[in-house]
This record gives sequence, structure tokens and C-alpha cells, in this order.
Amino acid sequence: MRLPQETIRTKRDGLPLDPAEIRAFVQGLTEGSVGEGQAAAFAMAVFFRGLSLPERVALTRAMAESGRVLAWDLPGPVLDKHSTGGIGDTVSLPLAPMVAACGGYVPMISGRGLGHTGGTLDKLASIPGYDTTPGLETFRRVVGQVGCAIIGQTVELAPADRRLYAIRDVTGTVESLDLITASILSKKLAAGLDGLVMDVKQGSGAFMASLAEARALADSIVTVAGGAGLRTAALITDMDAPLASAAGNAVEVAYAIDYLTGARREPRFHAVTLALGAEMLTAGGLAPDTAVATQRLEAVLDSGRAAEIFCEMVDALGGPGDLLDMPTRYLPAAPVQRPVRLAGTVAGIDTRAIGLAVIGLGGGRIRPEDAVDPRVGFTDLAGPGDSAGLLGIVHAADEAAADRAEAALRAAYCMGEAPAIRPAIIERVGAG
Repeated sequence: MRLPQETIRTKRDGLPLDPAEIRAFVQGLTEGSVGEGQAAAFAMAVFFRGLSLPERVALTRAMAESGRVLAWDLPGPVLDKHSTGGIGDTVSLPLAPMVAACGGYVPMISGRGLGHTGGTLDKLASIPGYDTTPGLETFRRVVGQVGCAIIGQTVELAPADRRLYAIRDVTGTVESLDLITASILSKKLAAGLDGLVMDVKQGSGAFMASLAEARALADSIVTVAGGAGLRTAALITDMDAPLASAAGNAVEVAYAIDYLTGARREPRFHAVTLALGAEMLTAGGLAPDTAVATQRLEAVLDSGRAAEIFCEMVDALGGPGDLLDMPTRYLPAAPVQRPVRLAGTVAGIDTRAIGLAVIGLGGGRIRPEDAVDPRVGFTDLAGPGDSAGLLGIVHAADEAAADRAEAALRAAYCMGEAPAIRPAIIERVGAG
């Protein structure tokens, strides 16, 4: 077997890696014979040198096969959605039960915060008792009985990715198109899906800031997934502003609850959620086209069925079954909640800076071992063109943290003339 340092040297020098070499390195990641420094060096070499399509496929397959690959026997299609990450992107929480209410089965394996973006897993961890890492048998049971389960990577599923994911978060290699593709698809292939829809974010709060970069990633994911036999489409969506008006962990869970119950359905968030859900239903043969799929999704929202399934999922995974009835009883709240007034018209937003401000409050990690404060973040964030009311509400652990967060929030906003508002859905990539 080739030494890990030789594999790193080969990629550092811009030379191609053969599939056997990639499999051996991934096996070392899984077994622990590849050290953290070596994993970080490999990630940096890939970041700067890149991978060819065959290398990308080989890395994705090797990571998917580093643990168990699930097989399902269910009366409906097994579907999933994944986002490349953004600010205020809590779509997964309402979307999984919405699709389940329409007849799909959604075994969603999510990650914790990565770089400046929030993680679905960290959001769910703010729900008391919710088990984000149940055993595979519990995961399978909940998906079969409830219709959906949102959990983190277990030790059995794509363990090589789990290790590399944490290293990328703290080594400045998050934005690598090759590593993003392999990380996302290794988990999805291991989950045994029938169809996948990707939400590729583009804009100031995305890892892919330019449209060209977003298209390249969408093409990469659709191509690699197709080569592995997984039907996949991608939507490129706007992240020049927070998708929801909340950014944090518990505050985003509260936002998702408001969305499910109808207390608040902001247009951009609603449009992206419906578009992704419609792609999932059509991919699984649960609707003939996206128009019919959208109607079905709106119906399960309005009837309350999607909210019921969310409650059932939370209860089945150890959380409070009455969370939707009494969210303030269960979701932790920050002791300092400071309104920040809006002065002027919002001409632009450095959305990434808002994500970094959440981390500065303690709502994300600087090191892999850092604890996350689920209480902190922002709510009622202003959007492009807003000219009255709040810039946002800071949720902080103390006054000093609130002072820093307020300054960061003000610095993230540019005031001037109202901008042209970009559509929430920029374009679609994929067959069909």
C-alpha cells in the first residue's frame, strides 16, 4: 500500500491519482492510519490542484463505501435534498416532513456548521432530547414509521467523510468544488436514495460567490451522481441575502416552526422550499410535473399534515412531542435580546459577514471541539430594499457580546438606493 505522504505529494505536484491510491487513502482516513496533519495536507493539495472527473468519482465512491450503504424496502420513493450551505437556510426542517406528507421517504443525513454557514445538525441539537446521532436501526425505523428523519452522520455511514468534513471546516478548504462534491454525494450514496435534489447557493453568503462557480458545482454534483446511478437535479438559488430573517440555531428552529404552522411564511424562503420540494416529488414519481407537485406541497402545509409529521419525527427521536405547541418552553433563549434599528435603505448585504457574526456570538465553531451556544444569533433581519423597522435583533449571551454583534451586523449592511431584487431561484441544472 502506498504511503499517505506519497499520495499527498502526488496531488501536491498536480499529478493524477489512480482509483486504488484514492481508495487506500480513504481507507486510512477511516481506520485512523492517516493522521490529522496528513488529512489536512491532502485537503489543501486538492483545494489548490483540483481533481479530474475520474478522480472525483473515485473519491466519492470510496468515501461512500467507507462504511455501510443502506438499502430500503418501503412503499414509496426514497428522496433527499441537500444544500451547499448559507445563512438563514433552515429549509430542511420543514421540507423533509412536507415531502413525507406527500408520500416520499426522506432519510436526511445532515452536517453541522461548516465555515461561516449554519448546520442543520446544530439547529436540531438545540431541541432538548433530540437525538441527532441515533443508531442505524432507529434511523431506519423512524424513516419507515414517520416518513422522515433528519440526523447526523453515524459512525457506520461514510465515516471517512465525517472525519474529513471536520478537518475542512478549520483548515480553509471548505470551498473546494471537488471536496464539496465528494462530501455531499458520499453521504447520499450511502443513504441508498432513489432521487436527490441539490440546492447550490450563489452569492455573498455562499461558498460559491459567482454564478460560474455555482454552475460548476451544480454540474459536478449532477454529473458525478449520475455516473453513480443516482438521479439528481440541482437548483442554483440566491444567497446575496439571508434566506430566512433568522440566523442561528434555536432561532432558526423557531422560524421553521412558524413556517410549518403558518405563523410566518416569508416569500423567498417559501419559494425555495416549494421549488426544492417539487423537484423531489417529480423525481420520485409522486407528481407528474412541478406545478402539481407545488400544489400538493402547499396542501400538506395548509392542512397541518406537514407540521404533524415534524412533531412525530421530533418525538420519535427523543425530543418533545408538543414542541410546536409550546416552542418557547423548550427552545433555549439568549438572556440579551437587543433590537437594532434600521437607518436608511438596504442597498446590499455582506451575507457571509452575518454568518461570521453568529460564530462570533458562539453560535458556530472556530475549532472542531468547540461547543456551540444554541441560544445566540439574529432574528428579524432586514432584506434588500428594506427601509424601515429593524436591521435585526441580536440574541447574545451577555451585553459585551451583543455590542460586538451589533457592530458586526451594522457593518454587514450597505445603505443606499434600493437594489434590483434577484429571484430566489436563479436556474436549474439537470436532466428532465
